[in-house]
Amino acid sequence: MPAAADARAQPAQSTVRPERFPDTHMHIVHTEASRGWGGQEIRILGEAAGMIKRGHRVSLLCPRDSCIYAEAAGRGVAATALPIGRKNLQGLLALREWLKSNPADVINTHSSTDAWLSALACASLPVPPPMVRTRHLSTAVSNNFATRWLYGTATSHIVTTGEKLREQLMRDNGIAGSALTSVPTGIDPGVFGPGDRVAARLALDLPLNAMIIGIVATLRDWKGHTYLIEAFARMRRRQAAPGLLLAIVGDGPERERLESSVAANGVQESVRMAGNQSQVAPWLHAMDVFCLPSYGHEGVPQALMQAMSCALPVVSTPVGSIAEIIEPEITGLMVAPKNIDALCSALERLTGDAGLRKRLGSAARGVAVMRFGENIMLDRMEEIFRSAVAGRKRV
Repeated sequence: MPAAADARAQPAQSTVRPERFPDTHMHIVHTEASRGWGGQEIRILGEAAGMIKRGHRVSLLCPRDSCIYAEAAGRGVAATALPIGRKNLQGLLALREWLKSNPADVINTHSSTDAWLSALACASLPVPPPMVRTRHLSTAVSNNFATRWLYGTATSHIVTTGEKLREQLMRDNGIAGSALTSVPTGIDPGVFGPGDRVAARLALDLPLNAMIIGIVATLRDWKGHTYLIEAFARMRRRQAAPGLLLAIVGDGPERERLESSVAANGVQESVRMAGNQSQVAPWLHAMDVFCLPSYGHEGVPQALMQAMSCALPVVSTPVGSIAEIIEPEITGLMVAPKNIDALCSALERLTGDAGLRKRLGSAARGVAVMRFGENIMLDRMEEIFRSAVAGRKRV
C-alpha cells in the first residue's frame, strides 16, 4: 500500500510529457485544497483507488494538514503534500515544479483554490496536461472574465456530480453542454447492501428493539441536522414511536451547536452522536430509516446513495441533484427544506408503517444498484480522462 510522500522526496523526471494513446494506462493527478472531510474527499479517494485497480497510476496533491492526506495511504492512494491550501505564489510554484518533475496525462481538480493554482501552473508549462474540473456542490459560480477563462480556456472538461449542477452551469454561466458531463459518485453494492440489523446493533452497542432514525453526514449547517433534531424531539414528545433513537454519524464544525440543540430539546438519552466512522455500512445496517434534510449545496449525496443501496427507506429534500435519485413515494419520501412539520410527518409515516419501509427500501436498492454502481462512475470518468488526453472535447 503506497505511503504518503513529501514533495521533496520526489525523484526528478523528464519535463517532456510522454505521448499517450487511448488504449494505454494513464497517470491521473488529483488536486484537493480542502482540509476538511466529507463526501467530496471520499469521492476522490474512492475514484482514485478504483482507477489504481484498473492499472492506472494515480497521484494526489493536497495540503499536509488536510484530512484527505491523512486518509490517502490507508486507501492505497499515493499522496504528496504541497502548500496548495491557499491561492498564493508559494502554492503555485510548488505545484508547477511538481508537474514539471512528474509528467501527468491528465489533472483532475476539485476545489476552487486548487483549480486556480492548477490552471495557472499548467498555463506556464510548455507541455501541460489537460485539466478536468469536478464540481461537487451546487454553490453558484461567478460569471466574471477570470472565471470564464478558468472554466473555458483552461479546462478541457467539467464534471458535475449531478445533472442539476450541470444544468445550473449551462443556465447561469453559459457553458456549452458538450463541455459538461454529470457523473454521480459510484457506490460499491457489495459493501453497501442489505445487512443483518441485529448483528450490526450488537456490534455497535445499540438497543436491539429501538426504532432507529439515522443520518450520515459531515456536521455542517446546510446538512439540516438542526431540523432533524427538532423533528425527532417533537416525535418523542408525541410518543409517536416508543423506543425511538436518533443516530448522528459524522463530525464537523457544527458539533458543539448540535450537541447544545440535543440538550435544549431534552433528548440526550435518545440521541447517539457517533462522530466520524471509518466504516459507515454497519451504522446503515443498524438503522430503520435514513434521513438527510439538506437545504443547500448538494450534488448527489454519497450517504444518501449508500443508504438506498443498503435498502433503507429514506427521507430527504429536493435540493441540488437529490431529486434525480429519489422518486417521491416510490424510492423515498421528499419534504420541503427547513420544514419541521413536513419532516416530522414523513418520519412518523415511516416509523409507523413497516410495509412502507420495506417497499421504499427495496425500490431504493434497485435504483442505486442499476444507476449508481461504482463501475459506472469509473467507466465514465475513464472515458472523460481519455478524451481529454486525446485532446478532444467530450460530446
